[in-house]
Amino acid sequence: MSANGFTEMKWVRNIGIMAHIDAGKTTTTERILYYTGRTHRMGEVHDGDTEMDWMPEERRRGITITSAATSLFWHEYQINLIDTPGHVDFTAEVERSLRILDGGIVIFSGVEMVESQSEAVWHQADRYRIPRIAFINKLDRVESNYIGTLEMLEERLGAKAIPLQLPYCDSDRCLVGMIDLLEQRLIVWNQENKGETWEYLAVPEKLRASVEHYREMAIERVAEFSDRVMECYVEGKDIDLTAFHGGLRRGCIKQLLVPVLGGSAIQNQGIQPLLDAVTRYLPSPLDVPPVHELKGDAVRSADLAAPFAALAFKVVLDRYVGRLVFIRVYSGKIRAGEQVLNVSTGKRLRLSRIFRMHANQRTQLDEARAGEIVAVVGSKDISTGDTLSDRAAPILLEAISFPEPVVFVAVEPRSEGERGALHEGLARLAQEDPTFRVDVDQTTDQTVISGMGELHLEILMERLRKEEGISVAMGKPQVAYRETLREPISVDKEFAKQTTGRGQYAHVIVYLEPLSRGSGVQFVDAVKKDEIPKQYRAAAIGAMKELLTNGPLAGYPLVDIKVTLAGGSFNPVDSSEVAFRAAATDALHDVFERGIFDLLEPIMEGEVATPGEYLGEVMDDLGQRRGVIQSCQSRGAVQVIVVCVPLAETFGYATRLRSLTQGRAAYTLRVTRYDAVPEELSRMIMRSRGY
Repeated sequence: MSANGFTEMKWVRNIGIMAHIDAGKTTTTERILYYTGRTHRMGEVHDGDTEMDWMPEERRRGITITSAATSLFWHEYQINLIDTPGHVDFTAEVERSLRILDGGIVIFSGVEMVESQSEAVWHQADRYRIPRIAFINKLDRVESNYIGTLEMLEERLGAKAIPLQLPYCDSDRCLVGMIDLLEQRLIVWNQENKGETWEYLAVPEKLRASVEHYREMAIERVAEFSDRVMECYVEGKDIDLTAFHGGLRRGCIKQLLVPVLGGSAIQNQGIQPLLDAVTRYLPSPLDVPPVHELKGDAVRSADLAAPFAALAFKVVLDRYVGRLVFIRVYSGKIRAGEQVLNVSTGKRLRLSRIFRMHANQRTQLDEARAGEIVAVVGSKDISTGDTLSDRAAPILLEAISFPEPVVFVAVEPRSEGERGALHEGLARLAQEDPTFRVDVDQTTDQTVISGMGELHLEILMERLRKEEGISVAMGKPQVAYRETLREPISVDKEFAKQTTGRGQYAHVIVYLEPLSRGSGVQFVDAVKKDEIPKQYRAAAIGAMKELLTNGPLAGYPLVDIKVTLAGGSFNPVDSSEVAFRAAATDALHDVFERGIFDLLEPIMEGEVATPGEYLGEVMDDLGQRRGVIQSCQSRGAVQVIVVCVPLAETFGYATRLRSLTQGRAAYTLRVTRYDAVPEELSRMIMRSRGY
């Protein structure tokens, strides 16, 4: 740390911790906080006293719901750490964290190995090009399999793993310690002081062959990134460890190599080497590419002398300071009280206060600098994904994209007098969570909330009750279906109306065609410039955009369609924007009457892990839910079913699965795509909607 209290950027690491639910992510985080001196006691998930899972609902349920940020120091390094949720319903928290991080730790359970949500977060990290370290946890469990997990990392995730350790267990299969492959020594942690100290012992003779094999594998792979390591390897000399660490760092930052370590967080084993690996192999803000302007050539690198630029990635409503906005500063610096430009909205605003966060605790700062993750208090005009920049040198960064909600439910207040308070409370939750939506059904006047799953909505309503004192009655969860066009169709529509005075005239030719699943809606203006004026074309396309939010089958939004305004004509006297909106509306109504449409439903994909004796019952139940079994794999005593199942069939599945397996099975499912609903079921859904 420099004399002015700020850490030089080369000593900064901005990282996230990601994992499948129950892999031990929060337990690992609590040990990291303890060993770095950030806390003076270890919080435990089962005791409900964790630091990072500070919300009452998180502690009660023993799961991470919202990402929490903290800053800590390991030797001379400052680690800005974000602990992310592992449950699929809160995948948006992972998404927005990855958008602003430089590196990550992905934690795998050595018992369940590579699970479906581990795979999902791994691919999210791939998409954001995040260098990462793998930590194989739960090696104290008798049924754990370090080598099997290592192999699955390569087979399922395509990772080029660099094992840096091997576990050593005694004759009773109890974890004694971890063998450092490079130094060829056994590390044994002192359990009397909760693993704060350790000792080095000789490698047990029975493991020497394994140590040699995996050590050589690691050196051979790193040699591709270090001439010095290659030279030592070819000539049979002792490996230059400094050169090895440098080569592995280069390979990791390029996302070509993944350092792998292991241990048992609950038994206080393996955390200090993990921290060493974070500082040794993961990038500083200086090592990552500069950020680019969304539409333009401007870039911002991690330079204090550059103009200020930052991205808002999270909004939290704090009862003491109000609206707290988390930002990642990419360039320059900003002092508390200074004005910046919200480039996304074009508005100027003042950042009145700046905080460094530790879960829900705040430390006030005078300024924020490039490479830092901080929280700011200022104008209400900052939302998730907004770019803040120097007013004299604006730059617009790419915003954060979030998945669309897939489940909705109607909610009602206990009394009519609480309706206003309910809407205010829901609006506050929607400001924090970009995957939570609140709408009012115009036909029934019901308040409808939508989100990523049953658990997501249930927890938000529980927060509303505890934080705002507002209780709601919830209806049954409903699926957010979509509609799409099955076959191309073209419509030639003329709108002509004579009113008092001037007439109204417009003529449009519209062509619609289906697109592949997940393509969304595309609008193409293919009209020649002299055929229809620009403002009339814009009016026609605008009208069609509005109409596509309510499809002809059951009133659900239309997706995966390309709409082309292919031609038409206008009258210099009688044409107007109103006339072209009317013509486009009539054209789409014709499409709705003549076209062939399909109803689409969200399909979930994932794994159901069950003891072998219940496999038949679990598979039969999945079949009754229209599930398609893709494979069944054996992982020790557990059978893992890889399945695709419609979201509509999963409501209440957690209770049913517990009943079938005496509470011994678990599942992870996430929405991956939309598919056509079977004809008979489609008709039932349409009838239930009054169509």
